Amino acid sequence: MTQTPVRTHEQSIVVEATPEALYDLVSDITRTGEWSPVCTACWWDDPDQAGQVGAWFTGHNELPDRTWETRSRIEVADRAREFAWLVGGRYARWGFTFAPDGAATRLTERWDFLPDGITMFGEKYGDRAATEIEDRTRQAQDGIPRTLAAIKRIAESS
Repeated sequence: MTQTPVRTHEQSIVVEATPEALYDLVSDITRTGEWSPVCTACWWDDPDQAGQVGAWFTGHNELPDRTWETRSRIEVADRAREFAWLVGGRYARWGFTFAPDGAATRLTERWDFLPDGITMFGEKYGDRAATEIEDRTRQAQDGIPRTLAAIKRIAESS
C-alpha cells in the first residue's frame, strides 16, 4: 500500500457556556454516549485515574454494520483549554479545545488519523486499507458537526 497522508478534520461551534463548563462536560467521558453518533458508551479503565493525563478508558462503538471497542489514553487534560486522547495510544487523536468568544465559548473538535493508525490499517486491511481510511475520514467529517450540535444542545439546556 502506498502511504496515505495523515488525515485531519476539525470544526467549531459557539456555545453559550463557559470554557470551564464545557471542559467539565466533555472531559466526563462516561457521558460521551449522550453526544457521539458512534461511541455509545465509555468507562474509565481505572476510575482512580479518571480525567488525568495518561489515564486509559474504553469506548463502545456502534454502526449499523459493526460494533467494536477501543482503548484510549488521555493525552491532554488542561481544564478550560484542551481535552484530548489517543485511540490505541497512537492511532488517532481526538480532542476538544475551548476559546472564549464574548460571553460564550468557541468549542472546536479535531480528529487526526495518525501515521501509526494508517500503518495499522495497511497491515489489517491490506488492499482495502485506502477504502477503510476513506470510510473513517467520512465518519469523522459527518460525526464532528453532529457531536458539536449535541454538546451545544446539552450545555445550553443546563
